[in-house]
Amino acid sequence: MTHYSRRELILTAISATAGTLLTHACAVNQNSQAVRSRLVVHHTAASDVPETTVASLGFIALTDAAPLIVAQAKGYFAHYGMTEVQLVRQPSWGAVHQNLSLGTDNGGLDGAHLLTPMPYHLSVGKTPDGNSVAMYILARLNVNGQGISLANIYRDLGIGIDSSNLKEIVEQAKAGGPGMRLKIAVTYPGGTHDLWMRYWLAAGGINPDTDVSIFVVPPPQMVANMKAGTIHAFCVGEPWNAQLIRENLGYSALVTGELWRDHPEKSFAMRADWVDRHPKATKALLMAIQSAQIWCDRPENRDEMCQIIAASQYLNVATDAIAPRAKGMIDYGSDRVSPTSSYAMKFWQDNASYPFKNHDLWFLTENMRWGYLPRDTDVQAMVNNVNREDLWREAAISLSHTSPAQLITIPKTTSRGIETFFDGNQFNGKNPMEYLALQSIKKLDKA
Repeated sequence: MTHYSRRELILTAISATAGTLLTHACAVNQNSQAVRSRLVVHHTAASDVPETTVASLGFIALTDAAPLIVAQAKGYFAHYGMTEVQLVRQPSWGAVHQNLSLGTDNGGLDGAHLLTPMPYHLSVGKTPDGNSVAMYILARLNVNGQGISLANIYRDLGIGIDSSNLKEIVEQAKAGGPGMRLKIAVTYPGGTHDLWMRYWLAAGGINPDTDVSIFVVPPPQMVANMKAGTIHAFCVGEPWNAQLIRENLGYSALVTGELWRDHPEKSFAMRADWVDRHPKATKALLMAIQSAQIWCDRPENRDEMCQIIAASQYLNVATDAIAPRAKGMIDYGSDRVSPTSSYAMKFWQDNASYPFKNHDLWFLTENMRWGYLPRDTDVQAMVNNVNREDLWREAAISLSHTSPAQLITIPKTTSRGIETFFDGNQFNGKNPMEYLALQSIKKLDKA
């Protein structure tokens, strides 16, 4: 029989009489093959009471915002004492960036669901006024779950993970002059989607700076732009690749997990000044988000998760635009269908929530590759200043006191080891400059 501490009270399965919002974790009943949801009551000690109950967190209408949305909708924030969390939907990553630079004192945000490189951009002064805004990455929100999609006119070219099949079309369009180049949309300069697109093109011998035109389109506007013919391809998170296919406007050449299996994607980050003032509230937010990530990754919860995030105040799309890919059924919109893809989005399992430092190093190295950061940037120092995996660990340890131990795994190191990409390229966080030197297509220090 399993014994629990005085601070734990295990209640049995959620029933119609359960009118409280005390749950924050689920347990697997070792004595039964059936998986049973359980409620865990966590009694917050006086020393753990948050300094504030208020936080304003931004998000974009994307499936990978689910941990924040579920933490709000299922009562996890309130359960840990953060009873006045506001989730504020943002129209674009540029708006998130600007509102974080403002902070709530000036009508902006305290933190957000973010493209992982963005906190680093803010920290080095890539703001409207040029002033740096110290940021902390507190958790990874997901791995996998993005896609590169093309318009239907390219369907017969057989373009998939190998972008070299697109090269002839790119060269023909380029010969027509700058205005005739293929128009490719990403979501933010130097952000994850920009880097996935650039990596994919460069691996096929296409220079993203000179051979095509890359520009920014907010995620929820990608499909409309493809429909209007203003773009020919895009890289974006779900559900917008799936929505493109639902509307029969294009197909997915690949999902980004094929570029780099279980790659890091979005992060939960906050302004450093907020975190430094509110360490207990920060821990409460993290425990709520970690609890939501555990909940989201349980297969029996995926349908409900999709229903929650599909609501008008969140993604504002049909549930069945989200659910298939969220559950691992990927229809590429061509002759390719993967009913149980190994590249599905993960929120918690396989250490998806932990912000590995070597992953941030890759993002920063790629930002140097494409000129978004100077070539002499001390990327290790940047990561050590911004990545607060220590706070993630502290929250996870506290969560393990009230959740079954098998749900809480804490990595032993801040690196997942050498990362291998689809083209055989490898990244060793111990020597990012060696990786950078090996890239044949790059543009350092943009003018």
